[in-house]
Amino acid sequence: MNDEAARWRRFAALLPPARAAEIVDCWDIGEQEAGLDMLVAGLLEHHVPISETVRAEIAVTAEAWGMRTALAPGLARCLGDHPDDPGPRLIEHAGTVPLAGSSVGTGTALTDLLVVPWIACTRCGRVLARAHAQEPWGDLSYRARHYVLLVPGRSTSTGLFASDSAWEALTELRMSCVVP
Repeated sequence: MNDEAARWRRFAALLPPARAAEIVDCWDIGEQEAGLDMLVAGLLEHHVPISETVRAEIAVTAEAWGMRTALAPGLARCLGDHPDDPGPRLIEHAGTVPLAGSSVGTGTALTDLLVVPWIACTRCGRVLARAHAQEPWGDLSYRARHYVLLVPGRSTSTGLFASDSAWEALTELRMSCVVP
């Protein structure tokens, strides 16, 4: 079993057995989007408290499957189980003002992009952000073009990840944690 399948089963195990089986079935038949929707709906329906770390992991999984925008409101309403959880925490809120990519990046990769702080490490303050293009009508692109690691107080990023590397970026946020 690969890491993604194991993670999927760990998320499903948060729910009552019958609902968990439905979510695992979604994975098995390639209906990850439906499974993620069922997962968040089940967490809300059954009032299942989740840690901030699990909330961030579900958000990254939703991002990887193109479901972040659709699931973010429900995921934000899920009950928390440890308000002082010392791990990653979602920090993006509706109305978050993006940063100019040129203000956080070195080189040209982020120059024309807007950077949205997304997940913070509550221990060291580092932030994982998504970098998006701005669409002609003013919205941010549906999918992130890059993921960026930021350190508070620094004017440049400390890590740049490709558009298909949300999990690698979250792993680096965790592994690079330096508690002040």
